[in-house]
Amino acid sequence: MKVILREEVENLGKGGEVVDVKPGYGRNFLLPRGLAVLASSRNVRELEHEKAMASAKAAKLRASAEAVAKRLSETPVTLKRKVGEQDKLYGSVTAMDVAEAIAARGLQIDRRSIDLAEPIKTTGNFEVPVKLHSEVVGKLKVTVEAE
Repeated sequence: MKVILREEVENLGKGGEVVDVKPGYGRNFLLPRGLAVLASSRNVRELEHEKAMASAKAAKLRASAEAVAKRLSETPVTLKRKVGEQDKLYGSVTAMDVAEAIAARGLQIDRRSIDLAEPIKTTGNFEVPVKLHSEVVGKLKVTVEAE
């Protein structure tokens, strides 16, 4: 029996795949729970159409993420903080501080997408990665100066 999986089923496949299962398993488990639909010609056409639509949407999202990454690389951010001895900051610069500085420049970036391994605690120039898409990582130049 051929079925199209609607979502991932452990030890069987991922959503959108056409798999061959035993008739009892499909009829008694997969179909009643809504995990799969029969692989009729109509359902296969719908699946191919949905895949085409999803790939077009993913390409559009990736293109917009690349455009934002380009703007990030062209927009350096300067933060002024109070400094103690040996150029060490009182406190630190966190992802939230960087997100607020970017927002002041006109770009709305979620602070959780800023991949700052640990807070910045010294003055200087830093390159901060920003994860915009699963395949696109932008680089942001951050300069921390003494106040």
